[in-house]
Amino acid sequence: MSDQFISLSVKRRAPLAVVLALATGSVAAQAAGYPDRPIKLLVGFGAGGGTDIVARILAPKMSNSLGQSVVVENRTGASGMIAAADVAKSPPDGYTLMLGTQTTFAVAPILYRKTVTLDPAKDFAGVTLTGASPLVLVANPAFPAHTVADVIAMAKASPGKINFGTGGVGTTPHMTAELFEHDAGIRMVHVAYRGEAPAINDAVAGQIPLMFANLSAVMGHLKGGTLHGIAVTSAQRAPTAPDIATVAETIPGFAAETWFGIVAPAGTPRDILQKLNAAAREALASADTKARLAQLGMSNSSSSPEEFDAYIKSEITKWGQVIKDAHIEAAN
Repeated sequence: MSDQFISLSVKRRAPLAVVLALATGSVAAQAAGYPDRPIKLLVGFGAGGGTDIVARILAPKMSNSLGQSVVVENRTGASGMIAAADVAKSPPDGYTLMLGTQTTFAVAPILYRKTVTLDPAKDFAGVTLTGASPLVLVANPAFPAHTVADVIAMAKASPGKINFGTGGVGTTPHMTAELFEHDAGIRMVHVAYRGEAPAINDAVAGQIPLMFANLSAVMGHLKGGTLHGIAVTSAQRAPTAPDIATVAETIPGFAAETWFGIVAPAGTPRDILQKLNAAAREALASADTKARLAQLGMSNSSSSPEEFDAYIKSEITKWGQVIKDAHIEAAN
């Protein structure tokens, strides 16, 4: 290779090196002054659902810690994938975040794998895990089944005749319901809604007899008697609803919960992730946040960004196996 060619190659690469250096300096400067404008916290499901409730509890406290408004925006559809895609393609500057669940981060990408190009393990940077909520099988009070055994007996007597609702295809309640049907050896009819809140409204109105929901989203209806709690899906009874049995008391080993967590676009600088992590952890650690989440039947937990990244990867593996074992067909 000639000295002339080497010289020419260096000259051609020099502008790129300058650009990279400027970009690096720009990212560092952004991180140092972060945040200097409002932050969007996207939620992939409708207002009033469990994910939305968690976001709206944390956002004001994170705003106080960061000195800038954290604004919750609902962008519904495709089991949260619309919001997730918007976050994934956003600039990695810490101003567009998402509070989501395993539905979006670990289930929907598998169910829609033929049409979805999103890879949560690569397209997001974890901020923190925020907690978990048991699911609960609830019924309109007029529905004659009051226990898991009752539901199973009715479904076996009339296979494919009983409707149940969820907040959408691929949501954790939907996946849990599919697992419930598989383990119980029954067949019911799934009625998918565009979000959990409208499904709850129809269950209260008697338009659907049953639904699987986040306990946090229906706690008020359980206390008010407008819905009847048949069973929670966590391994143990929920502290805030100790009178409601677990599915595991009838189907040993059955367990499923909805976990919640905050992510940013991949490539977000680590010091920005750390600032967001600190703000979220401070919000989660406050006494009133703990009390509010506990009233909703939610556990309170947090993690480092790295721990949350690893957890998302493990959940992708776990739910992929559930889909395979339960013979759930991908909804493509």
